Amino acid sequence: MLIPEHKIDEIRERVDMVALVQRHGVELKKSGRSYKGLCPFHQEKSPSFYVWADTRRFKCFGCQAGGDAISFVQRLLGKPFLDTVRDLAKELGIDLEGAVDPAMREKQQLKDATDFAAQHFQQRLWDPAIGHHAREYLRSRGLTDELMRAFGLGWAPIAWTDLADRLREQGLLTFGEKAGLVSPRSKGDGFYDMFRGRVMIPIRSPEGRTIAFGGRLLEGDDGPKYLNSKESRLYNKSEVLYATDQARDEIRKKKSAVLCEGYFDAIGLHQAGVKHAVALCSTALTPGHMALLQRLEAKELVLLLDGDEAGRKAVERLAGPILAAGQSSRVAMLPEGEDPDTFARKAGAEAVQQLVAKARPLTEHLFHSMLPGGPGASFEEKMSALDRLKAVTAQLPVGLVRSAFFGAMSKHFGIPASELEAALKSRNPQPVRAAPKPQSNEPRPDPMEALYAAFVIKDRRLLSKDEHRCFDELKHLGVRTLVAKLQSGSSPEDVQFEASEVVKAALQQGRDQLRFDESLLETNFEKVCRKIKLGAIKEQLDRIAKETAHTPGASELTDEARNLLQQRGQLLDLQRRLLSQK
Repeated sequence: MLIPEHKIDEIRERVDMVALVQRHGVELKKSGRSYKGLCPFHQEKSPSFYVWADTRRFKCFGCQAGGDAISFVQRLLGKPFLDTVRDLAKELGIDLEGAVDPAMREKQQLKDATDFAAQHFQQRLWDPAIGHHAREYLRSRGLTDELMRAFGLGWAPIAWTDLADRLREQGLLTFGEKAGLVSPRSKGDGFYDMFRGRVMIPIRSPEGRTIAFGGRLLEGDDGPKYLNSKESRLYNKSEVLYATDQARDEIRKKKSAVLCEGYFDAIGLHQAGVKHAVALCSTALTPGHMALLQRLEAKELVLLLDGDEAGRKAVERLAGPILAAGQSSRVAMLPEGEDPDTFARKAGAEAVQQLVAKARPLTEHLFHSMLPGGPGASFEEKMSALDRLKAVTAQLPVGLVRSAFFGAMSKHFGIPASELEAALKSRNPQPVRAAPKPQSNEPRPDPMEALYAAFVIKDRRLLSKDEHRCFDELKHLGVRTLVAKLQSGSSPEDVQFEASEVVKAALQQGRDQLRFDESLLETNFEKVCRKIKLGAIKEQLDRIAKETAHTPGASELTDEARNLLQQRGQLLDLQRRLLSQK
């Protein structure tokens, strides 16, 4: 069950930390503003375990265990994060079920149905008898079995209720309808499959979670050649590019992405070794797509579209959003009549890679394709080219990008930029102004916390190397929840998929710092843990300094002041030991 963050905060605020600790067998005695006792996490004779009722935190200055109520129960009982939250909520009378946002619940239901469908379609493809025709078709397109499995391809038999029957058995039929996988019959009871007689292509999030499907018709004549899932809370085609899950690492490595228009074009390019290829799930390129490419760290975009009139027009259609985003871009021209998939099969991997390497800048391609004669072209040719460019310039916001574009156009057309702008203004609506980027209310995670999370996503076994229990020091709830789910056994793909956009952005920056030899992974992780722990120690020392700022002379020290100064000595000792390890 999904638990809203505000409910986790409510648990932390309402819990009686002193009563909770005592209920679990720790005897506490009042000591100034805090309570102290023997630590339940290690053997000791003198109490070094402190609980603060006002902040609802605990800290042992002997073994360095610390945190909030959730951390305490987790560590003491060895329970998963979510189970701990549920149990504490029950004790406090906090209703978690009723607190779940309906939108979050629906998203989870969609994920359940979509995950099941993806597994079902794959099982059907690899069934020796049922999937034979589909496998042979895919092999005829040059796809290896390994590539089919990597992209999760599947098969939807022509039977009317093959998936619907399985969804009903799993109690997922209603959710399958919400996901657009099945539809109720127009007459009578029951549901029928939306995808029939089709090779199934799962559309995945960048983290690798299936969120929708594309289906290529292979048997029967029911519907269009390609049928796509409807949009849902799980799938928004204006924010998704096909194959980002397979291409993301190569995009980050090359700082470049190759954009094509078809699912099989992207798959064929990967087969040819162009592993940073992605494809549109619709005909439009949106600001959401550009933002996704930015998050994937693509500094450059190469368009590789069909080598026909439709492909050439597609370049003009996509140019506006690309230029408006200020994205560096190039265009690779395919031979007439070829598409990326067929060209890759005919010409081979080396030819495709050479084609991409020789791609020319987008503006240069636009100007030369629309006005091959340049400054020497006729008046009529220039007016025709301007008419074709008006759709592009209408999308350019006022500012540097627009000025630079008109400057480049002026050189090619042999007409002053001011006159070109005036001519196009008379043809176009007023150019748009760049809209401010929407701001999230969620605070950004500390870079060190995001880097910690990036390490354990890469290799969750590193959690066992966190000898200072830095997990307990994580302050950002989104990052902490993500790491807790990893501890509980959730897959790295799932926890990233479910993270907020703010956390995802921070994780990507963290991943950018993990580019070093694998043999250094553990050593560098330990360095991050030390930095986080040192930061936490500094905060505690600052707090103690503030609370003892007006401490009287040594002979007049209160018990609380003595405790605080004792804690300070222990913290300084730990600080020195950590600094000596650098």
